[in-house]
Amino acid sequence: MKMSNEEYRQYSEQHMPRSPFIKDALNAFWIGGLICTLGQFILNIYKMCGLNPEAAATAESVTLVFIGALLTGLGVYDRIAKYAGAGTLVPITGFANSVVAPALEFKTEGFITGTAAKMFVISGPVIVYGISASVIYGLILCLIG
Repeated sequence: MKMSNEEYRQYSEQHMPRSPFIKDALNAFWIGGLICTLGQFILNIYKMCGLNPEAAATAESVTLVFIGALLTGLGVYDRIAKYAGAGTLVPITGFANSVVAPALEFKTEGFITGTAAKMFVISGPVIVYGISASVIYGLILCLIG
């Protein structure tokens, strides 16, 4: 069967299952919001324990990274991510997941060539571009005043 590119595109669009966009967006929104609400709850607890706002924010970030890493290690975070999609990628717990998941996946290849080498495969670009953007932003801020 010979088809032109345009005919193939039309054929594939007709037979492609439709994505439940609204449902997926709502799931991402409420799960991401739930994670952020949990983060605010943890922050409030650290403040009630007497930490100053800066120390409480640091402790909250560390706690959320730990929870994200732990849930990834237990296989729970992946099940939540299948349901919530991008709602689990945006918060800091998604960063923890992006570090731990490849480390677990490649642990059979050994510590150096597996876990250590592959742990930043997903999160590495995020770190590089995040640091680069902050440096550029800082330079612009210094130049503007």
